[in-house]
Amino acid sequence: MNPRASTPLLVTADDAVLVGACLAGDRDAFAHIVERYQRMLCSLAYAATGNVSESEDAAQEAFIAAWRQLGELREPEKLRPWLCGILRNKVGHLRRRYGRDAILGAEPVEAVSHLATDDRPAVEKAMQDEEQVILWRALERVPDLYREPLILYYRENRSVEHVACALDLREDTVKQRLSRGRKLLQEQALAFVEGALARTTPGRAFTLGVIAALPALAPAPIKAAGIGAAAAAHGSVLAKSTLLATLLATISGVVSALMQLRANLDQSRTPRERRSVVKVTIACFTGALGFLATLWLLRTTAIRWPEARGPLAVVTQLLVVAFIVAWPCLIVALLRHGRRLRTEERQRHPELFQAPRDQVGSRESVYRSRASLGGIPLVHIRFASPDEGEKPVVGWIAAGDRAVGLLFAWGGWAVAPVSIGAFSVGVLSVGAVSVGVIGIGTFGTGLLALGAIAVGARAFGWLSALGWHTARSDGFGIARHAAEAPVAFAQHANDAIARVALTDPHPEQNQMIFLIVVSVLTLIPMAAYAAAVRRRLGPSPRDR
Repeated sequence: MNPRASTPLLVTADDAVLVGACLAGDRDAFAHIVERYQRMLCSLAYAATGNVSESEDAAQEAFIAAWRQLGELREPEKLRPWLCGILRNKVGHLRRRYGRDAILGAEPVEAVSHLATDDRPAVEKAMQDEEQVILWRALERVPDLYREPLILYYRENRSVEHVACALDLREDTVKQRLSRGRKLLQEQALAFVEGALARTTPGRAFTLGVIAALPALAPAPIKAAGIGAAAAAHGSVLAKSTLLATLLATISGVVSALMQLRANLDQSRTPRERRSVVKVTIACFTGALGFLATLWLLRTTAIRWPEARGPLAVVTQLLVVAFIVAWPCLIVALLRHGRRLRTEERQRHPELFQAPRDQVGSRESVYRSRASLGGIPLVHIRFASPDEGEKPVVGWIAAGDRAVGLLFAWGGWAVAPVSIGAFSVGVLSVGAVSVGVIGIGTFGTGLLALGAIAVGARAFGWLSALGWHTARSDGFGIARHAAEAPVAFAQHANDAIARVALTDPHPEQNQMIFLIVVSVLTLIPMAAYAAAVRRRLGPSPRDR
């Protein structure tokens, strides 16, 4: 059988089959081996030498040595680690030849030479040579443990699977080393390194160079060993869902307020209480919507008149901080007013509070589970409006006008590891104004903040994002390090480094999906509470 006639089949053949064909003298089979592993060997050589030309020379020498020694390979399915071993020996020889300087060929720009076939303009050649010098000066500061997976990752189509296979590591280990490697790179060089590495990937010309340099004689034949399996890898595409997440966080805050309105109307027992609920709700809605409209107007003005962006950004953030401080104070004052009003109405119109369900502490107005842990009830929920002097509800799971939960809380203001409310504080906090490690809402604040307005270490906002480290917004984006927004202010604003800092390829998609799911799921306890209030306290006076 003519070996060249089987060339199309060699593309999908596993390593053992290719080795067997090579031992029979088929150079096309070896060409497929070179094409399959040239990226990996060149990348490993580059991680050790710091020079594209030197790394390709080392990889070519390794392939040629492999051709000569192929008869010594007893386990063809282990071709990949065998090639890596040969390459490391070649790199070791290079290092001994040039001394222990890790840079090897990263010479000054004026001393760099080029291949004879390179007919690019002198200026372009000088610029690319300078790129290589700068590239390696950044990479050499990264230890080998992190440099190898970093270089392989950006030269292997950003595939963690490829890197894990090449280095015999678990994917989680590769991700950890990539993360550490990125942090060790200088921030100013990070975006440049990625693009330069992609441009140094060897192509078809490298394969042809290896095949042309093969010795005339075929490797000494031996009996073929067992057949191994080839690994297939695939890349992944990062899906960005930031805008959807911020919109859903905003909507969850609005829907929460509407459900709270329904519950408050069901809790009302007098016309005066009912009027107060409507007035307070309208005032809060009008104030919040007016505030958002003001920010939208400032955003539009800043985009239209770039020269005014600085002052408008300052005004916007001062308004944001003022609102976030004022809103909790307003909520506390409104809740206090509601308790005082309930006490006054109970005294003025006792006939409207004769029903058993309207008595203080009745089973319909308060639920407190018999089961407790550490003296704290597992569940403590207040369904009726409280009177003056009544304390906040406290439980492992708590709900009411004011709620403190050891696990979960929902209320006008709520404090718990997981909290939902008009003003909420917790590890995971969702509400009109939320403060937490993760803060989600119309106004989200936290280490990770998400909402129409976001303030945090990492902030994702619809109208405004103020981040200590990074910020992304469809309006104002202000951060110390990196920001992406129509109106952006940061050390790196709307540039390549900002995109890298704001797009970590592995956790971001899952993170945004998680935040979207949380924003939607928070509507469930809100709806359940509003339904329970109506079921226990009956329809509101408006409906009777």
